Amino acid sequence: MDLQIHPSWKQELEKEFDKEYFKDLIKFVKEEYTSSICYPKGNQIFNAFDHCPFEEVKVVILGQDPYHGVGQANGLCFSVNDGVTMPPSLINIFKEIETDLGIPFPQTGNLEHWAAQGVLLLNATLTVRAHQAGSHQKKGWETFTDSVISTLSRKRKNIIFLLWGGYAKKKGAKIDTTKHHILTSGHPSPLSANRGYWFGNTHFSQTNELLRSMGKKEIKW
Repeated sequence: MDLQIHPSWKQELEKEFDKEYFKDLIKFVKEEYTSSICYPKGNQIFNAFDHCPFEEVKVVILGQDPYHGVGQANGLCFSVNDGVTMPPSLINIFKEIETDLGIPFPQTGNLEHWAAQGVLLLNATLTVRAHQAGSHQKKGWETFTDSVISTLSRKRKNIIFLLWGGYAKKKGAKIDTTKHHILTSGHPSPLSANRGYWFGNTHFSQTNELLRSMGKKEIKW
């Protein structure tokens, strides 16, 4: 199958695309998109990779599922399209950035400008059926995104992984901590944030401090 994904990633993940589980996954996804409304749009499923080539990844943020509301998901975790109301988790992310770095609350929740600077905004599951959270879990996407993380861990060094919440932390088992940096905290969802597990984690200033110490360009959050 000819996958529309950035050439740099295609090269790194080629063997994965040939595996049986991935062929079954793509078959399932095609059937779902034909029979039901699913998100994100078909041409945005691999957006995280298309906006952030393999060799340019400096930071990885891990999400779980794409947003399942109308017009929200755009293939980048936590991000929404321009003009779309920001979900609560994204609002809490921007609140933390405001407190941490003094950056004013933005007008849009579209995080493409983060991706363009080397932030891989990766969901563990890349598709979802409309209004049915988790509907495409355990179909193969998690195996694929585990491979993405393992490949980055193995072939690159000094990437900063931001793992928010229990689910993302479990994915962290694939990361070689002798070569990479991991920052963990609670999830930015209201449930976790309101219990004191999110606000004050200063992950955005810490990330920029680490990038500075490595002689890399800071992220303009």
